[in-house]
Amino acid sequence: MDWLRALQLLRTTRTPGVLVTVVEVHGHAPRAAGAKLVVAPTRTWGSIGGGNLEETAVRRARALLDDPDATAVTERHDLSDRAPAEHGVQCCGGRVTLLYEPVPVRRSVAIFGMGHVGFELALLLSRHDLELHLVDSRADQLADARLAPLMTGPADVRAHRVPVLPELVVADLPVGTDVLVLTHDHAEDLALLDALLRSDAPASIGLIGSSAKWARFRTRLAELGHDQDAIARVRTPIGAPGIAGKEPAAIALAVAVALVRRSSHQV
Repeated sequence: MDWLRALQLLRTTRTPGVLVTVVEVHGHAPRAAGAKLVVAPTRTWGSIGGGNLEETAVRRARALLDDPDATAVTERHDLSDRAPAEHGVQCCGGRVTLLYEPVPVRRSVAIFGMGHVGFELALLLSRHDLELHLVDSRADQLADARLAPLMTGPADVRAHRVPVLPELVVADLPVGTDVLVLTHDHAEDLALLDALLRSDAPASIGLIGSSAKWARFRTRLAELGHDQDAIARVRTPIGAPGIAGKEPAAIALAVAVALVRRSSHQV
């Protein structure tokens, strides 16, 4: 498998990795500039030349995988019999510079309810590099023509068309998904919250609605067997404070800002 397909595999399986590239060569080296190696927690693909250089690069890459704050770095490696070597001597005599680029798992966001606010929010989020799950029980809200503007950005948009029981989609969400419940039906909202609180998938759960709605929901969720710690996982109201307006676009902007801020605090 070449490095491009390896990166696609990591993205599809939501596995973190590091792309290692030979960016500069001086003198003799086993591979020319541009050679690449993809390093995952338990596997590698490609090669930057084998031997001590490659083994050292794999260990350095995996150290980056263990660091949640890791960013791209370059390092110079000497290939002479006088250079320190933990994994066998390479005496090509040259020197290479490697670029280590962490490839994190993409963030996942799910929007349940693609009405006016849901659509405006999806439009904003589609401009970010993330996995975007859109769920609605109404077929027209997820029509191809309506979703077309969302398909032009970097987000991987996945529409879940479920005419009945949209809460079943919860089982298909990646672990760590930020979930927003914005449906047109309070009964559907309640069923979704019940399913989400029974799942380990959500990193966060947001609910749109008034304080009166939430008071009723808290009572109903308790009656469904959820304790107060579980119910406290639900955030409502949602959206960053200070962004005024009840128009769908304004509400969506406030929610998107809150999501982006949350992401930046995690990184």
